[in-house]
Amino acid sequence: MATTLILDSEALNALARANERPVLAERARAILRVAYEERALVRVPAPVLAEVCRGGRFDAAVERVLNGRGIGVHALDDAIAKRAGSLLARAKLTSEHAIDAFVVATAAAHSPAVIATGDRTDLTRLASGLRGLRLFVV
Repeated sequence: MATTLILDSEALNALARANERPVLAERARAILRVAYEERALVRVPAPVLAEVCRGGRFDAAVERVLNGRGIGVHALDDAIAKRAGSLLARAKLTSEHAIDAFVVATAAAHSPAVIATGDRTDLTRLASGLRGLRLFVV
């Protein structure tokens, strides 16, 4: 296990809505268990919250995951934002993929890192050539 585990929106959703997505939830819980056993940091990039938070009961499930499991939210700063922009340009992706780029840029800032994701294709493109990053598909 790497030093840091980064959760994208699919991984966070799987943990928050385990009853709706039991197979994905089990995969996400498995990598989370390994991360805790290895004493890895577990982080969610702040922009991921824009994809999963919709108010009311939906946010409550996400908050339970974040508060109950020692998962930190990594704030978006200018260095991460600029790196994400560079990653998008290098991968020839539009800003439609900005949150994916923020996830990869956050992981790169915490390298070595594992990204738990449901979006292998886009994250593989964005992470191409970056050392110290691995993907775990939930």
